[in-house]
Amino acid sequence: MDKPSSLFARDREWRALDQFVNNPVPDLSLGIVSGRRRQGKTFLLQTLVKATGGFYFAAEEATESESLSRFGQALADYLEVPGTFEFTSWRQAFDQVLERCHGRTVVIDEFPYLLNASPPLASVIQHQVDSREQPWKDGGRARLILCGSAMSVMGGLLGGTAPLRGRASLELIVKPFDYRTAAGFWNADEPRLATLLHSITGGTPAYKTRFVGHQVPEGLERFDQWVIDRVLNKESPLYHEGRYLIASEGNIRNASLYHAVLGAIAAGKHTRSGIAAHCGRQASDLTHALSVLEDCGLIRIEPDAFKANRHLFRINEPLIVFYEAIMRPAWSRLELGQAEAVWSESRSRFGSQVMGPHFEGLCRSYTATNDRFGAFPSEVSSGTITDQVSRTPIEVDVVATAAAESDRPKRILCLGEAKWGTRMDLYHLSRLARVRELLASKYDVSGAALACFSAAGFSDDLVAAAAGDSRIHLIGLDDLYR
Repeated sequence: MDKPSSLFARDREWRALDQFVNNPVPDLSLGIVSGRRRQGKTFLLQTLVKATGGFYFAAEEATESESLSRFGQALADYLEVPGTFEFTSWRQAFDQVLERCHGRTVVIDEFPYLLNASPPLASVIQHQVDSREQPWKDGGRARLILCGSAMSVMGGLLGGTAPLRGRASLELIVKPFDYRTAAGFWNADEPRLATLLHSITGGTPAYKTRFVGHQVPEGLERFDQWVIDRVLNKESPLYHEGRYLIASEGNIRNASLYHAVLGAIAAGKHTRSGIAAHCGRQASDLTHALSVLEDCGLIRIEPDAFKANRHLFRINEPLIVFYEAIMRPAWSRLELGQAEAVWSESRSRFGSQVMGPHFEGLCRSYTATNDRFGAFPSEVSSGTITDQVSRTPIEVDVVATAAAESDRPKRILCLGEAKWGTRMDLYHLSRLARVRELLASKYDVSGAALACFSAAGFSDDLVAAAAGDSRIHLIGLDDLYR
């Protein structure tokens, strides 16, 4: 099944859906599609049912009886039969839809809304899957897809002792576009502009389409005005989105605590103790909040490259970083319409708290998908190592390691430092060389490359050093997007 031209990118996702709906297995098959809000899941699945002639139902926040009524009307409209189907239970509703949609695709979007009003619904679907394993039963060949944005709910559908555990033939997570794909989607041909846009909107497609009405800065010189008009303007849909992403998660009750945690991470506090100190809490007090944010997909936990017992918390959604670092501290002024003044006064903080960490993340993404350092890495992260001579910690922004091999030390492919606004020179190279020396006793660094990532360029002496040593790599914005 060819991917429709209206669908930008999403080749992997379309291929997975194609294989699922066209699988010749005669049984009823269950698929789970999830992903954070605004990633285009609905458009993707609506495109699928249009291509396959399937049935699509979008749930809303409603009571069970209201949802059953809407479901019955939607099914009648789809089948083009007069009146409506009067369902008194979800068991009856699924009996009908699977029998009448034999051999077709059935999509239930925003499934968590139905589950919230009808907790036994997952068990009803389990019964449907188990009872229709015989291909001669009506509805046996249907393909049922459950979709939702509440990541904690969708992630729990197939976990532990959940009724649907082991029943799904497809578990597809629709993720944001990677930074290169996002640049193409925004028609941002200039790498610096693409990076600036990505630091706010990330790879979320809806932020270009519905939220700013396809209004893209025409060039780098228009970026500041675009931020003022499209992000900091309280009449713009993007203005409230940072808050909405948190408030829309059902498991988040005390929003102020979660904002405090996210604000700490946005301010550069990536360890549990650092976050706790920033929030004025004990580390143990934040265990639940951090777990909820991770389950919702708003944060992720990364291991420190050099310390097995140290973990780093990072925010997944760039817009939340921008909101916590730039908008939340000046919310009262933004409400008064002082967007231009706030942006002017926030530029240095934007560079240090938003662009710096974001650029580091892009450099890790670039390294993870690149074999220029001798092989594709098995793991890319950041890490901190202490120089026992100077008794100072050295942070390494990019650490790429090869796959572990038995009976030999872990092999480091690359050590890198990333600077958004600093022109790099021999000082930065010497820091990386010192780290390589410090690691030699524990790791295999014989082929470790030293990579300087900079969006501001490189000094002449650093360029000369790289020209004479194949293990020194100078990587600019053009390289990241090439």
